Amino acid sequence: MKKLMLGNEAIARGVYEAGATVATAYPGTPSTEITEFIAKYDEIYAEWAPNEKVAMEVAIGSSISGARSVVSMKHVGLNVAADPLFTVSYTGVNGGLVLFVADDPGMHSSQNEQDTRMIARAAHVPVVEPSDSVECKAFVKKAMEISEAYDTPVILRLTTRVAHSQSIVELEERESYTLKEYTKDIRKYVMTPGNAKARHLVVEERMRRLAEDMGKLGLYSVEGAATDVGSKIGIITSGIAYQYVKETGIDANILKLHMVNPLPVDAIMEFAGKVDVLYIIEELEPVIEEQVRALGLSNQLDIRGKDFTGRQGELSVRKLKQIFEMEVPVVKETEKLPIRPAVLCPGCPHRGVYTTLRKFNLTVTGDIGCYTLGSMPPHGAMDACVCMGASIGMNHGMAKARGKEFAKNTVGIIGDSTFIHSGITGLIDIVYNKGVSTVIIADNSITGMTGHQHHPGTGFTLKGEPTFALNIPEVCKAVGIKNVVVVNAYDMKAVEKALREETAKEEPSVIITKAPCKLIIKEKYEPYTVSDECIKCGACLKLGCPAICKGEDKVTINTALCAGCGLCASVCPKKAIGKGE
Repeated sequence: MKKLMLGNEAIARGVYEAGATVATAYPGTPSTEITEFIAKYDEIYAEWAPNEKVAMEVAIGSSISGARSVVSMKHVGLNVAADPLFTVSYTGVNGGLVLFVADDPGMHSSQNEQDTRMIARAAHVPVVEPSDSVECKAFVKKAMEISEAYDTPVILRLTTRVAHSQSIVELEERESYTLKEYTKDIRKYVMTPGNAKARHLVVEERMRRLAEDMGKLGLYSVEGAATDVGSKIGIITSGIAYQYVKETGIDANILKLHMVNPLPVDAIMEFAGKVDVLYIIEELEPVIEEQVRALGLSNQLDIRGKDFTGRQGELSVRKLKQIFEMEVPVVKETEKLPIRPAVLCPGCPHRGVYTTLRKFNLTVTGDIGCYTLGSMPPHGAMDACVCMGASIGMNHGMAKARGKEFAKNTVGIIGDSTFIHSGITGLIDIVYNKGVSTVIIADNSITGMTGHQHHPGTGFTLKGEPTFALNIPEVCKAVGIKNVVVVNAYDMKAVEKALREETAKEEPSVIITKAPCKLIIKEKYEPYTVSDECIKCGACLKLGCPAICKGEDKVTINTALCAGCGLCASVCPKKAIGKGE
């Protein structure tokens, strides 16, 4: 049976066919769908963990106990999971352990461009890199086999285009995998310094053997040129970059790497010895290029890499055609469309909060989530956003640097899922070190930006099963916050009152602005409309709601977009906005 699959769905199918038992993750675009698809297989236990570090640790425990295990995250999530990753590289595995890490060249939904291959090299962890959905499924199974054969975790590196592109995949039966026997082995799994020193030697030897065995493992392939002219040109590439190379139609010898850490040095030397010009085509960092140049090949042939492709953003077929000096089709210039900025959804509970923050002209340290869009016009109510959980620590740092009076004009804002992910420790730091910061937890009862995934505060597991729901106000009190205020996010007067009172206090406070995301509420809303009493003062337009438009005679509301939140009615000085005609 064949099926058209996203790369992420094909990975999930590979996990199923490989006989895996446990799958863990924290959602993050472009990796999220992997675990959502895995959760559809009843044979596999799948969970959302509070953060990537915990997800990694759960998978490690599962692997040590003898089960084939997988963990998924985006590239910046690997930073959070790095602590256990670097050490499990030393301990090795029992049941196979595979990490799916999705890089995001071009930063479609990320705060930085980061190359997972560089972290993998530092951690001495093998990396395989598929170029389409077919390879996504196949490489999961190959990675699982390598993991067990070489006693190592393996990273399967994706990029956004592979994760979210589709190709036809052949479905196969699930492997009948029997859990490996668990045997207590302190020297292998307990990384005290004495044991770790011995294991480091094992790691180095493992990577050496793997590099030597890449040919027989089928971890690279060579495609010959069709003409004598093309035979003088060589291209080393991998992943989605391979697809771009092929689509240019260039006639050249191609060394396609299926594993990008370690590299098949002997194969590269043999390949390079047959060409005059060697292109190294890879996205982001020159990971392959630097290693190839270190082999001394620059003295023998013309090597072209990042000097031509650049380190920033995604590659494309057009860009490679220009690099290869091929004819580029003339594209007819089209009328430039106005830029559509990212905006909070109609009815978003965060909108009133940001309108109030802007009114108070506060310095706001922000965090990662859909509420980060509060930094955009018309609100502009965010001064800094770095990484998951950082808003609380940054706000505390500002207060310590500039004093209590400055702190009264600052707040940190963080979402409910992000607070659980890595915000709680920041709050503990504020209490422990006698801080005075005010923190807003924008609780919309879901992990919003990555597509509405559950978390420990929603009361449901990844598979939709009811479970204990973490009580965020009680957590805040438990870590030592005396001032915890819960307000309706749509009640702007209550939000304003809470902000005014809590920022004035010379002790830490938490304001929880609570209202569920409008997109998860399964009910119809009666839209708001504007009467002729409208004076076009623009008060409602300052909310930045996509449903509100500036008309010729009065403001209008697109009833197809209106989510019925009522914020516009609450700010209208003439009461010209209401429900019905």
